[in-house]
Amino acid sequence: MPSRHQRDASFSRAAVLDHRRTTATRMSLGGLPRAEVHAGSPGEPRRSYPRAAAPSRPRDEGTPGTDAEAAGNRLVPGQVRGIFRLIQCPNCGRPLREPVTLPCGRSICKACLPETHRRTNISYPGTVGRLEGFACPFPACRRDHAAGDCAVDVTLNKAMTVVHHELEQACADTGFAPETSVTVTETEPGRLLHIVRAGRHLGVEVSAPSPVIPVPPSRFLAMYRIARLNLLRYDSDVSFDADLESSFASERDVATIERVKSLVRMEMDCQVCYALFYDPLTTPCGHTFCRHCLGRVADHAPHCPVCRRVLSVHRLWDRDSCPPNHLLAEIASAFWSDTVEQRRMAVLAEARHADGRVPVFVCTLSFPSMPTFLHVFEARYRLMIRRALEGDRTFGMVLYRRPGSTRDLEYEDLGTLLRITNVEFLPDGRSLLETMGVSRFRIRSSAHVDGYLVAETECINDISIAEEEELEARETRAGPGQDGLGETGPATAAPTLPCHLDGLATRELMNFAREFVLRMRALSVDWLATRMLSIYGNCPDDPAVFPWWFASILPLNDHEKYRLLATTSVRERLKICCQWVLNWEERRW
Repeated sequence: MPSRHQRDASFSRAAVLDHRRTTATRMSLGGLPRAEVHAGSPGEPRRSYPRAAAPSRPRDEGTPGTDAEAAGNRLVPGQVRGIFRLIQCPNCGRPLREPVTLPCGRSICKACLPETHRRTNISYPGTVGRLEGFACPFPACRRDHAAGDCAVDVTLNKAMTVVHHELEQACADTGFAPETSVTVTETEPGRLLHIVRAGRHLGVEVSAPSPVIPVPPSRFLAMYRIARLNLLRYDSDVSFDADLESSFASERDVATIERVKSLVRMEMDCQVCYALFYDPLTTPCGHTFCRHCLGRVADHAPHCPVCRRVLSVHRLWDRDSCPPNHLLAEIASAFWSDTVEQRRMAVLAEARHADGRVPVFVCTLSFPSMPTFLHVFEARYRLMIRRALEGDRTFGMVLYRRPGSTRDLEYEDLGTLLRITNVEFLPDGRSLLETMGVSRFRIRSSAHVDGYLVAETECINDISIAEEEELEARETRAGPGQDGLGETGPATAAPTLPCHLDGLATRELMNFAREFVLRMRALSVDWLATRMLSIYGNCPDDPAVFPWWFASILPLNDHEKYRLLATTSVRERLKICCQWVLNWEERRW
């Protein structure tokens, strides 16, 4: 009969070999779905967490399985480890405390945020929270994040608070029996953690063991206890001594995880649709919403629905620029996969109902955030406007093609989505419309319905604020702007012309164009008359709005202004505006 030392050595070597195999484990825990092995963490190491699987019978998504069901299921350590990673910080390995979701969508403890540094070569938007930043601690990202974009994740913080309270209470209720005290050792640092009963020997070469740790007789609670002491790395797998394993009650793990699941579910509703998060997106202020819900809110106002902070909403639909909250998405998929799938189908059905086709008015040039006034008299467009008013009050506006263009179609492919803000119907059926530009689009395909154009479109979005800052920093490092730009002396004096617009800071470009407007107004030019300003407003201070205002009011050829619709950055548009100023000063128009 083998000795205890031989049994320990045999167990340890088998565990090491088992750890090195790449396997996918399956589980069926009451309402919990199956589990697979996936990647994640700061260095994208292996991650095990539950994934979707069809349940054996329907059950309400918010109701855990019964005790009888839970008792009939057993969990192996790898499955419990995968679930435990959902509450563990990828950076320090401890259970998450005051979690912060970074702009790249990954979450860590607030205390794990790196030291900030002063960000250079950035003038737009230049707000206080964006002048300090830090390098992302995740190797898969490594981008420079603005400190102002990294508030505590409100949803995760609430969820983790109740999880901590529940697990602490479970540890206290279960107790710490002397026979379940353990010693933690690493046979492969950062990869495999062995947990054995205190006083036993592992029988293989290991790093220095930890002191004896009393733990509850539960795998999940034991991992929680060990992680709290900073002994369980995020990317380490866990192997339990066979004797210790036999003393753990699988039913206790089932009950604990089900309780955690039911408590977390109370914090997993979007505050717009009041349903389980689908494609959760966390804002810089720390509030989380479904991506499509936040997009619908942003159609009306660019503010957080909870705290009313102004948000940069033009890249909401781009998952690369605005990644989802990975941890919340994983938790939802792990525990409520059927409901997530139902949400996905509902969102797709809503999109199919809208079918993506936009009625298009071929007439003039319009810009986002700027008003457009129309006199509608043709029968086909009367019908189109009536249908728009019965629907979401939006339609597209495109410009007639440039004279001499080789395009087969009579219109340009870039346009602006307009929303009707006011309408007056005349006795003979004509109408006077007041509209506001919402967004830009590109026509992918088109057809005619009842005489007017309808088109399948794709939205043209700007790059994110972070990418805007990177673009400015890259260009200004290559060629710094002139210090004297914009310091023009008398209001009517001609400006100092820059040699290279690319080398100027975004704020300098804005000041250069704005000072041109101030000089022209001092000269009482017709296109800056009070009547025009009453329509388009005074010269805006916001660099994101200024180019649209400038193009709306400057008397240039529409096809020259049309260039703005294809741009994807504020900086690019400001450079075009500054070039217009230079050409105007040289009388090239």
